[in-house]
Amino acid sequence: MKIDKFIFKKPYLIAGPCSAESEGQLLKTAHLIKDIVDVFRAGIWKPRTKPNTFEGVGEKGLQWLQKIKKETGLKIATEIATPQHVEKCLKAEIDMLWIGARTTVNPFYVQEIAEALKGVRIPVFVKNPIHPELGLWLGALERLNKVGIKKLAAIHRGFFSYEDAAFRNDPKWELPIKLREQLPHIPIICDPSHIAGDSERIEEVSQTAMDLNLNGLMIETHHKPNEALSDAKQQITPNKLHQIIGNLVLRKTKTDDDFFNIKLNEFRENIDVLDRKIVSILSDRKKIVEEIAHFKQENKITIFQLERWFEILRYRKKDAFDFAMDEKMIAEIFELIHKYSILTQTKIMRNTNAEKVENKRNG
Repeated sequence: MKIDKFIFKKPYLIAGPCSAESEGQLLKTAHLIKDIVDVFRAGIWKPRTKPNTFEGVGEKGLQWLQKIKKETGLKIATEIATPQHVEKCLKAEIDMLWIGARTTVNPFYVQEIAEALKGVRIPVFVKNPIHPELGLWLGALERLNKVGIKKLAAIHRGFFSYEDAAFRNDPKWELPIKLREQLPHIPIICDPSHIAGDSERIEEVSQTAMDLNLNGLMIETHHKPNEALSDAKQQITPNKLHQIIGNLVLRKTKTDDDFFNIKLNEFRENIDVLDRKIVSILSDRKKIVEEIAHFKQENKITIFQLERWFEILRYRKKDAFDFAMDEKMIAEIFELIHKYSILTQTKIMRNTNAEKVENKRNG
């Protein structure tokens, strides 16, 4: 995938209200943040979860964004969800566009938008799909790139979770890291507003994004958040935005300090030794699992044993507590180990059964 670089600073900051509500609201907010932001954002069309809620002011909001561009010199951006939105935004000379999470989930919608953007040279950002499906995120970026969009970036806004959690959307930081592994040159912008869902936690999420070397932030900012018509709880004031950006600690990816590099390499070598031991232990465990599979096969015992699985989880969580480890992390690791144990036993039993059938047929 060929990508043209268009983000040259860190953090690249996109900010503005969740929704354009009035010309005055946009102008007031824009003038209060124009000295620190790179792009002013506002939702014109708002795809809401339920009907009978504020769904944006529509096309007239584009004129308000044009006025902000003229008065402040800021680049302007908004969300698109249909080819018609694309057409209207291009006519209004919107500088940047983003595709929202509810659109990214549908390849048909993304393809229609991509076709409408064919030949256009403005930057396009793609938010991750609502659920943690890396393929859909990658696919949306690839569809846009195939029609000639070279200025592309991803937006990490977190993922829906059925579990009660500290954040509105589960950050699942491993997903943007996996995206970067697949597309090393794609800029990734973090949307701490949608991850946090609470203005009090936006700074925390923003700092984590910078610590993970993401390229920038998209933060919902409103001159009067308490009066916002959408997502009031997760919007911050312009003063708060200045404070958050001022407090960010920006770390380097590397240093020329010889002492630091030597010491870091020592730590990494120790980690490599331990990792090799972990792999060796897992190999030994797999051999025992294979023996168990043959033993169950001979005695006509089912592969999955619910009580044993609960027992493993209970004991490993106790081990986690004893070793001051995170119980949830240990549970997730053993869920993965158990998954592959089941697959190993299934494969052995299937192959053994196939051999018996073949022998019987030949005998």
